[in-house]
Amino acid sequence: MITLTEQAALKITELLHKRGRGLGINVGVKTTGCSGLAYVLEFMDRFDTGYRIHESNGIKVFCDIKNECYLQGLVIDWERQEINEGFKFVNPNERDRCGCGKSFTI
Repeated sequence: MITLTEQAALKITELLHKRGRGLGINVGVKTTGCSGLAYVLEFMDRFDTGYRIHESNGIKVFCDIKNECYLQGLVIDWERQEINEGFKFVNPNERDRCGCGKSFTI
């Protein structure tokens, strides 16, 4: 299960509205960085087989079945700290993060 906080859901709703289309978001991982994996958020415009749909705070969250093992229990939040803002990923499966915080290991 992937969960969006209320703040993250509001931000995604805003982005989808500005974009003018989209079924929801696709949450995944890619191989990159010094620790191995990084989170990927993309708009999902059509449903493809091989994806599972979760719903959280009114937003459809798509996840490739191959990525689910990395994302079980993931919570996505939207944070604003001083002049910085962005999505924050809280994953109980993470063992470590690189120093810059861009990649992680499971």
